[in-house]
Amino acid sequence: MKNKSELKMKKYKKILLSFKENKLGLFGAVLLGLFIFIAIFGPWLTDYDSSSYGAGGVFEPPSKEHLLGTDDMGRDVLGALIAGTRISVLVGVLATLISMFVGTVVGLVAGFYGGKVDNFFMRFTDVFLVLPWLPLALVLTAILGASIWNIILVIGLTSWPGTARVVRSQTLSIKERQYVERARALGAGSLYIMRKHALPNVFPLIFANTVLVSATAILSETTLSFLGMGDSSNPSWGMMLHYAFESGAASLGAYWFLIPPGICVVAIVLGFTFMGYAIDEILNPQLKRGS
Repeated sequence: MKNKSELKMKKYKKILLSFKENKLGLFGAVLLGLFIFIAIFGPWLTDYDSSSYGAGGVFEPPSKEHLLGTDDMGRDVLGALIAGTRISVLVGVLATLISMFVGTVVGLVAGFYGGKVDNFFMRFTDVFLVLPWLPLALVLTAILGASIWNIILVIGLTSWPGTARVVRSQTLSIKERQYVERARALGAGSLYIMRKHALPNVFPLIFANTVLVSATAILSETTLSFLGMGDSSNPSWGMMLHYAFESGAASLGAYWFLIPPGICVVAIVLGFTFMGYAIDEILNPQLKRGS
């Protein structure tokens, strides 16, 4: 047991050192760290209240009182931006957890059992892959209601097929390996083998995919909110862009209402993407040699 734990520690240290040497990965980690810090400590940084209208003049440009100006209702844009960070990070994390759970379960079961079970789950997955995501998400959000929790559920339940495909492919390879055959010969059941052998071996792949799916989840929430399906009681960057578009901020030259949320969306998506590619490169050295 001691040798196994020492080998794991050495493996984790090697991965950490490799990540430190990856400049894009570090840059992404710094970006994400900044947004996570703001999401956690946001309430202590600002007392923004989305229902407090008229805190300043309508579409006031940046000033000492309002560093990023005010919106169409006189609310502080910086306060809304900080409050929106928490919503966006929350959506990214929770929607990704749902997506990863569903995708991992479907991929493991389909790849491990094969045959009719595999055909059933993969045809079910193909249905979600063929259906256009945006119309499907809009319809589901309209049916369930435009609340932040429903949006998280919709994104999580519509973004798992890619993960399922990746996990299934890896599971098909793992189940043919000798240690799995030995476990079967010793009387181990399918659930035990999946839990003890298949899942630990596909976990690095799941982890790398999780980071990338988080970026997609945040971008999806922004898209839905921008199209008017967001939760108006919870400010998010997508809702800020929606209100800016509806109020004609672009034609009025109120760039301070449009540009900051757009930059935040791009920055956090880039952070997740850079980290995802860095982790994928570390866990799959062939990608680095092939580039």
